[in-house]
Amino acid sequence: MAAASLVRLSSLSCGAGDRRLSSRRYCWNQKSCLKIAASSSERLSQFAAEKLTPKVESLLDSVKWDSKGLVVAIAQNVDTGAILMQGFANREALALTIASQKATFYSRSRSSLWTKGETSMNFINVHDIFLDCDRDSIIYLGKPVGPTCHTGAETCYYSSVYDLLDEPESKQDRLASTTLYSLEATISHRKLEIDSLPNGKPSWTKKLFLDEQLLCSKVREEAGELVQTLLENEDKTRAASEMADLLYHAMVLLKLKDVKMEEVLEVLRKRFSQSGIEEKNSRKSPSK
Repeated sequence: MAAASLVRLSSLSCGAGDRRLSSRRYCWNQKSCLKIAASSSERLSQFAAEKLTPKVESLLDSVKWDSKGLVVAIAQNVDTGAILMQGFANREALALTIASQKATFYSRSRSSLWTKGETSMNFINVHDIFLDCDRDSIIYLGKPVGPTCHTGAETCYYSSVYDLLDEPESKQDRLASTTLYSLEATISHRKLEIDSLPNGKPSWTKKLFLDEQLLCSKVREEAGELVQTLLENEDKTRAASEMADLLYHAMVLLKLKDVKMEEVLEVLRKRFSQSGIEEKNSRKSPSK
């Protein structure tokens, strides 16, 4: 089968709303892309039947595959930064991921390719792929559809070594979170405490949850104080402190609105390729 010229994917892109990212997606041809969701054996035979383009061949040649033809492949959430899982990829798995935009790995136990989600439908839609400085490991930067771990957890990393050392017998599932998402988890926990422990220990977060007018006034106040750091030429540590205050109070408000930070960051990501003026003009005016 002769290979068609390399085409850019847009309508088939898993992140079609992100034009900057999706415009860089490549495949052998539209026909093979449509077939890419078939079973592993069919995908492998389809891959073997196609002649890779010189650009893809050159990139695959540059990867430092180990003695078994593998590299470590890590999947990371494009919005939260959470490490979702770790597996291995061979030449075909990486090529298939480039083409299909679905995180694909090589199973050492089964000696075959497998696409994450091919049985559970919990795919990881890949937005970008990064090679490390030595080109002997890769990151699939993408958006998960549903939980990644077979246990039903959001990621495969939920066991803190320090928790296990402190209490070896207890099972304290705690996702490996960045500072922002640790704060969000704490705020969510405080919200649960209000419902389960109405007379529990008072906290500032609890007061904000129980008094929407107070919360709104604090968001306005902190925003104003952040603005003042610019108008009064205050130092950057002051600006960072005021931004931290504003972010915290805004996140409490978001929790009351049942909005996750991941949703906010997804909105920002989708605006990367769009002019701020165009985006603002495209917004619909709220109904009066």
